[in-house]
Amino acid sequence: MELDMTKGSPFRLIVRFAIPIILGNLFQQLYSMVDTVIVGRYVGVKALAAVGATGTITFLIIGFLQGMTTGFTVLTAQRFGAGDGEGMKRSVGSAIVLSVIVTVAMTAGSVLGMDWLLRVMQTPEDIMDMSRTYIVIICWGLGCTALYNLIASILRAIGNSRVPLYFLILSAFLNVAGDIVLIVYFRMGVAGAALATVVSQGISGILCLAYLVKKVPILSLEKEHFRLEKWCVRNQLSIGFPMALQFGITAVGTILVQVALNLLGSTVVASYTAVFKIEGLVLQMFQALGMTMATYCGQNRGIGDLGRIKKGSRIAFGISTVYSVAIYVIVLVTLPAVIGLFITGDVTDVLGYSRTYMTINGVFFTTVGMIFIYRNVLQGCGYGFWPMMGGVVELLARAVFAIIAAWKRSFIGVCTANASAWFAGGIFLYVIYRLLMRKMEREKRE
Repeated sequence: MELDMTKGSPFRLIVRFAIPIILGNLFQQLYSMVDTVIVGRYVGVKALAAVGATGTITFLIIGFLQGMTTGFTVLTAQRFGAGDGEGMKRSVGSAIVLSVIVTVAMTAGSVLGMDWLLRVMQTPEDIMDMSRTYIVIICWGLGCTALYNLIASILRAIGNSRVPLYFLILSAFLNVAGDIVLIVYFRMGVAGAALATVVSQGISGILCLAYLVKKVPILSLEKEHFRLEKWCVRNQLSIGFPMALQFGITAVGTILVQVALNLLGSTVVASYTAVFKIEGLVLQMFQALGMTMATYCGQNRGIGDLGRIKKGSRIAFGISTVYSVAIYVIVLVTLPAVIGLFITGDVTDVLGYSRTYMTINGVFFTTVGMIFIYRNVLQGCGYGFWPMMGGVVELLARAVFAIIAAWKRSFIGVCTANASAWFAGGIFLYVIYRLLMRKMEREKRE
């Protein structure tokens, strides 16, 4: 089921590769939303706020881990595109060893430092215990998250985006079933939601690994492939670490936003939690296009076809722009009905805050698409530093408005913080993409 993206119509290849990723991401977000819906309806608004208060921490930790594991497999895509089977195997073995080291270190660090981080973020006292319970369980399950993300990234690097989807769909159903059993029947509250998530991710990861071992002969690894060879490690860290830092830098900005939210009380936090889940669902299209372009550009960079990279980038941006306009209208129309899924009783306050947030931020969906597409184009071409700097630009823009929002106790300020980060980050990465493409073209002519 491998897909060579160096030949054929870029539009057809991008759409064919992206559709399974979109479906997988949607299922992942849907079962995350189901967590939130079940917690909100069966445990209460404070429990919903508790899960929401840890959302930025989850993004920081899991985003950093995902960025690292995805970055480790860019080399695999490049070796696959170049037809270097042995180099591809060595890159996979090195990625596995590095991922184990990173996961162990992150699990220990996040568990030990979580109480301190929650207090630094000004988590409201009435939801502190539930927030701590939820996020610590998620942290102990980082190995499950890393396993799925790494194996899925390896499969996507060789053009297989379907198999990760199949196992992710299974994981989604397992997670929903786990939520119902642990929260509704066993009354485990937020702990049940966290356990259901971790277990379902672990099963998904194990099944992906079994498929890789038994069904992908071109990645049949021997003992010698698991050595940390200098050329592999240097390349993988030079891409993986900046990608992880980029996620981390972006997460720091969202933590500042969360601090500003926490100062406004648990009702506002609950409102943001609900609309953030909706936004997460909407943004999966952009993320899928980005992941597609990382593989597409990685393979074509392996054969040095810059014209094909540029054509694919234009196509991806066109798809993203059309989607941005359509989804903005759809979300605003359906928002009242969707918010009603999260809580029972009077939804007036929650809906008001949610509508304000989405009205402001939806205008900038196009620049979100630019961030995901051009960030991944650059990473697929082997550039790790500039995508990371795009994260810095987002952080600076988000931090300025988040600090003002906290000072003024302003929800509008919180909304503007995210919008400004998307605008600044998207424009910055587009400009860098244009400059680096010219640089690569000059180097190729020379």
